[in-house]
Amino acid sequence: MAEKTAVYPGTFDPMTLGHFDVIKRAAALYDRLVVAVAATSTKNGALFDAAHRVAMIREDVAGAGLENVTVETLDTLLVDFCRRRGVRVVIRGVRVYSDFEYEFQMALTNRRMAPEIETLFMMPSEQLAYVTASTVREIARYGGDTSRFVTPAVQRRLAELKF
Repeated sequence: MAEKTAVYPGTFDPMTLGHFDVIKRAAALYDRLVVAVAATSTKNGALFDAAHRVAMIREDVAGAGLENVTVETLDTLLVDFCRRRGVRVVIRGVRVYSDFEYEFQMALTNRRMAPEIETLFMMPSEQLAYVTASTVREIARYGGDTSRFVTPAVQRRLAELKF
């Protein structure tokens, strides 16, 4: 039987506990999960470059013993990234209805470009559904405690930032 692989793309600036929850649960469903970290962030007030975001996720994935998860930089169209790796499933996290509207539009666009690639939506655990990377960035900028919202690797890097 062929190995089942999925891609979980995102900016992850920074990765939240909600993102990490989706990573762990998707990793349990697939033989291999590729976390595809966007090379550039279009988010207002980006905190970390791609190399730092990749390093933080790799550290947390290793610390959690998720041996079937790899982390790569995404520097092309998602459908091209998937095609080059022979991946036919994209995992997208959705927290609230507004996330779904955006993700639904992206999924339909990707389907139009690559009908062989399916998008599956996953929700984070309900206790993490309110956590957003933009909220974490805001808390960090004002010196607040972000430890309840991010992984240990992210928390260490946030503490090192000078605002």
